[in-house]
Amino acid sequence: MIAMLILAWIVFIILWKLLKATVSNALTIAAILVLLNIGFGITPQDIWHKVTQFAQTLSQIQSGK
Repeated sequence: MIAMLILAWIVFIILWKLLKATVSNALTIAAILVLLNIGFGITPQDIWHKVTQFAQTLSQIQSGK
């Protein structure tokens, strides 16, 4: 019984840390996107377009085209 409680507590702590890190990263990314939009007029769609374009360029370089 005690071992199960200790194991449950350890799992809870790990999940809590994971959730905290995820929320922290999401808020940081959201703040960066808002600042880019307000400061430079760059939309999230613009950023996503560049990321996908970069990924396509990398795959073309890898395939040797």
